[in-house]
Amino acid sequence: MSKRGVIIGKFYPPHKGHEYLIQQGLSQADQVTVIICDKEGQSIPGELRAQWLREIFPQATVVVVEDLLGDTDSQGWAEFTIKTLGYRPDVVFTSEKYGDNYAKFLGARHVLVDLDRKTVPICATSIRKDPLSCWEHMSPCVRAHFAKRVCIVGAESTGKTTMAKALGDHYQTTWVPEYGRLYSEGRWKSLETDAWRTDEFVHIARQQNAMEDAFARSCRKILFCDTDSFATSLWHERYVGNIAKEVEAVSAGRQYERYLLADVDIPFVQDGLRDGEKIRKAMHERFRRELELRKKPFVVLSGSHEQRMKLALEVCDQLMANGSR
Repeated sequence: MSKRGVIIGKFYPPHKGHEYLIQQGLSQADQVTVIICDKEGQSIPGELRAQWLREIFPQATVVVVEDLLGDTDSQGWAEFTIKTLGYRPDVVFTSEKYGDNYAKFLGARHVLVDLDRKTVPICATSIRKDPLSCWEHMSPCVRAHFAKRVCIVGAESTGKTTMAKALGDHYQTTWVPEYGRLYSEGRWKSLETDAWRTDEFVHIARQQNAMEDAFARSCRKILFCDTDSFATSLWHERYVGNIAKEVEAVSAGRQYERYLLADVDIPFVQDGLRDGEKIRKAMHERFRRELELRKKPFVVLSGSHEQRMKLALEVCDQLMANGSR
């Protein structure tokens, strides 16, 4: 066992090959530091890559540095590594030809791991080009980033949950239920009669996001969401009277490949909790206007369930065919 080891790379994104490399390092060194080289303009921020690796390897130290040197400047990277670490490592682990020179300038032993990618036949470039075809080579936390997310939104009693379940069954993947519905049921059954508060909607939006991100880890390339935190903002407007910046902040930055807006051309079904029959058309138009205003990609699902399903499958099949983001 060596005392202190180092592994350096872009990890853009981390994959099973990188994990094998890090596992080898952890098995042969008492202490391993993983250095992630981050460059402006990369589609996956370095800190997010670091977050993933810290989750996968909590026993390793993961740091992010700015990628300012050329890939062939082994001496420069060795000097930068020593400055970053504050010491000379005893061993360096790489899967690259540059490893010998890099280790020489570090004054460290070099352990070359799976240079020909025979143990784990994958590279980060392939994942960035077509992540869905490389699904098995990524850990769940990384898969969640690349999952195709499709969100079903709309007014009350428009078949949103039915559609989410049906699409999940068709693609044999997970779907995310509506947390706000569960919260509303609990609130009603507790005989809560006070007016809705903004902090309740903030809570609902946060929980919806958390559920979605958790389910994305186990989905099979595509994830169906029965509403999202953007929709929560419109429901806040419906029940409180305004769009709240606190709720908006929770949904900021969330991205979906497509929104499916459920139309109001089906009968309203009263389940004992719904109260929006008279404003269904207005809510539908409100969703449409807001989706258009925010330039969110969407299609309207109208007609029978079979007609809606046909259009939804056409949209989702096209998304699946376009594997890269």
